[in-house]
Amino acid sequence: MKIRSFIAAVFAGAFLACLPAHAQFKQEAFQQSYNDDDPSTATKDSTDTMFSFKDFFGGISHKHEIKIGTMFAGSMVFPGTGQIYNRDYWKLPIVYGGIAGGIGAGIWCRNNGHKDAAKYCFAAAGVTYWASLMDEVYSYKPDDFPHPGKATLYALLVPGLGQIYNGETWKVPVYWAGLMGSAHFFFLNRTNYRRFRRIYREATSTTVPYEGPIAASTALYYRNVYRRYRDYSVLAFAGFYLLQVIDANVFAYMHDFNISDEIAMSVSPALISPDTEYAFAAAPAPSAFGLSVGFRF
Repeated sequence: MKIRSFIAAVFAGAFLACLPAHAQFKQEAFQQSYNDDDPSTATKDSTDTMFSFKDFFGGISHKHEIKIGTMFAGSMVFPGTGQIYNRDYWKLPIVYGGIAGGIGAGIWCRNNGHKDAAKYCFAAAGVTYWASLMDEVYSYKPDDFPHPGKATLYALLVPGLGQIYNGETWKVPVYWAGLMGSAHFFFLNRTNYRRFRRIYREATSTTVPYEGPIAASTALYYRNVYRRYRDYSVLAFAGFYLLQVIDANVFAYMHDFNISDEIAMSVSPALISPDTEYAFAAAPAPSAFGLSVGFRF
């Protein structure tokens, strides 16, 4: 019993003596820094901050360069700042005059009972806003071509324009066919949905007698069917639109990715060893002979 107590005391003392080192090891492990030690000279990772107002306004004041995505995001909130960054100051009166003039004229027309004219004025302000974003993306001069950010924003503003910028014009009819087809089926399904919704309301009305050839249950069925098809058309349109934006971005990144036309295949004998050969050294599994096939491209 004395020997067991002595051994237990020795192990307990050794364990207590190792506790500070063990705790220090855990603390250091969770305090590892994989960036530069000096935060003033460290380069920020692009995923650290998606948008920084300090970075944006520093670029607008021409203290440093900013990415095209930062410029575009800031210009969506502050129209005209992209033109300031690109030093196109003469365009500012056109941008501000078009946006403010369209909104002001639309409010005046609406207050005076000219609702149709107000819609056109508001539309003109929106077109001016969109044109200012397009202009700043076009005027942005990156170092490389094609630039992924520029191709993405082109595709975001005008479907297919990113593919034209990347030199892949043959993709434009494909995406536009998908977009136009989705839009066509959307309007067609919406018209039929409204039609059967009206018939169902007339068939179930308690104030006006209904004598139509379509029963209420049939109208309800087709109303739900065309409503579902209308929603599918919206999803299809959004899918084609998002796909062409992703396509423009990916192929702008991969424009210099070269795959050689020379494809080589090599076949050689090989000794195949099972994965458990070294795990169970006491009873290793027998190896087998086979072929090793390799491709190079």
